[in-house]
Amino acid sequence: MESVILIIKGFIMGIANIIPGVSGGTLALTLGIYEQFIGAISHFFGKLKENLRFLIPIFIGMVLAIVSMSNVISESFEHYPIPTTLFFMGLVLGGIPMLTGFVKGKKETKQISSYVIALLTFSLVMVLAFSEQLFGSGLGTVNLSNVSVVGYILLFIVGVIAAATMVIPGVSGSLVLMLLGYYLPVVNTIKDLTKFNHLFSNCLILGFFGLGVLVGIVLISKLIEFLLHKYETKTYFGVLGFILSSIIAIPVSVYHEIGTITFSVPQVIIGIIFLIIGSFIGYKLGGEK
Repeated sequence: MESVILIIKGFIMGIANIIPGVSGGTLALTLGIYEQFIGAISHFFGKLKENLRFLIPIFIGMVLAIVSMSNVISESFEHYPIPTTLFFMGLVLGGIPMLTGFVKGKKETKQISSYVIALLTFSLVMVLAFSEQLFGSGLGTVNLSNVSVVGYILLFIVGVIAAATMVIPGVSGSLVLMLLGYYLPVVNTIKDLTKFNHLFSNCLILGFFGLGVLVGIVLISKLIEFLLHKYETKTYFGVLGFILSSIIAIPVSVYHEIGTITFSVPQVIIGIIFLIIGSFIGYKLGGEK
């Protein structure tokens, strides 16, 4: 039963990682598995069997989500943007009570520096979310139809960057990929692979990107583990800044991705219901601190 729950949590994380504006790290934290996830990756060989029992179901869920839900998620946001957006916002909101438990009663909660850290992380995500308005249209879209040696190296580097932002709560790896121009090309490559088209080239592209993701996850996991060990409360204040800002970043990013959203009474009502459902799921899956 524990493995099934971990697969479900991994599935939710996987969905989050393919949606611009939604952070897989945020949902890992709100689902109550963030620290264990970071520790298992950072010390993978230290407790190999235990870590494998924990990580394998999560990665199975993530892969299932990425492979099976790419089309579903894009269709949901295109045809039912309000309920879909509010559902994911609810998942984040539902985990906030658990997150506040990490800093409640700690002496650092009375220090101004803790709130400055939260403000800085909040501002970072806001800059990413509103980057189109601040910096223009971004870097454009990359063409992966004929990748050179340099292109594969760039795919690896982009994978490292994307993984780092996927692991950091509140920062969307998909949003960063979008800003770098790699989001749609990578998603389209995954879709193409699921149809068994251009198997060699698609596997090569995703292989280099995936290797970068793996390296990025290991590196950022070690950094975050160090911060949690040395500066636990202040780190969680920074995480709370990321989390709170992601509630704004999710609808902003969705709007950027799909364009004009038409509001209707049924969609708003259904959206509110989905917000409540998402909040309930996030709260229950997160558990108590």
